[in-house]
Formats: sequence, C-alpha cells, structure tokens
Amino acid sequence: MSSHSASEFPPSEIRDILQQVTTLLKQRGETISIAETAAGGLISSSILSTPGASGIYKGGLTLYTLPSRIAYAGWTQQTIEGYKGPTTDIVSGLAKHVRKDLESTYTLSESGTAGPTGGQTPNRKPGYVALAVDCDRGTFVQELNTGLEGDRVGNMIRFTVEAFTLLRDVVEGKAKL
Repeated sequence: MSSHSASEFPPSEIRDILQQVTTLLKQRGETISIAETAAGGLISSSILSTPGASGIYKGGLTLYTLPSRIAYAGWTQQTIEGYKGPTTDIVSGLAKHVRKDLESTYTLSESGTAGPTGGQTPNRKPGYVALAVDCDRGTFVQELNTGLEGDRVGNMIRFTVEAFTLLRDVVEGKAKL
C-alpha cells in the first residue's frame, strides 16, 4: 500500500483551472492536444488524471530537447541553429504542427525556463514562459514571468496553470489574437 493518496496529484494549484477546462471541452465535444517543454509532461498528465479524459485528449508531446523537436515537431537543423530560447513564435509553431498531426480542436503549447539556472535574456531567465493555443480561429499567444525565479517545480506548476488559463480564455472566446 502506497503512502501517497490520489489527492496529491495533480498539484492543488492546478485543480480548479483543470476542472474548468476539462468540463468546457467535454460540454462542447471538443478535443485538446499538447506540446510542452519545461512543464515536462505536467500539462498532459494533469488532463489524463481527469475521469473521461479519453473523450477530449488526442495526445501530447514533451519536446524537452532540440533533437526531439527535429524528430516530432518539424524542426530542421536551420531552426536549431537559429534557436535563442523559448518565444511565442516557437510555441506557435509547435502548436500548429502538433494540431495538424493530431487533428484536435485545440493544441496547447508551452515552452519556458523553469530554473534553477537560465540565461541573461528575458526569455532565458527562470520563470519565463511562452504559451500558445492553436485552433481554427487562429493562434493565440501569451508570455509572462511567474516571478518565482529559480523554483523549478513551482515554475512547472505555474506554467501549467497559466497554460490552462489561456486555453480556457480561448475556448470561451475571451482571448485576443
């Protein structure tokens, strides 16, 4: 018998927005696919922890390394050579590519710098995340810094919450292109 209870996952900070998003998708008969990097699978596993997930989840990729992006996200050696860290252009491209392949209503894409270390440019500082949701209405993007600095797990959780929040706003028609 494990000492872990089911209530420990997903993290408590994620549960409310996760429930909002999965309920919306189920009610609307719509589907989601995921392309995530710094969240490390937390976005997908959170959705899959929800009963009835098979009705809304088309699949997901954790594209943590540059070679994985060549293999699964349509990147080329030229893309890699020009890579300067996560941006809204990068997550837009990931979302469009994965949505085409998995044929979901929406694809949610995330790329960030979870920490504890990073770089000097704003998008390489721990806490930075770029998000995109691609759908028939267009590709909606957002970028932000969590302010959690080098708290790796805290950033992964916040990246997931912010990703689901953008998805909810897009599904509800509140996000701006």
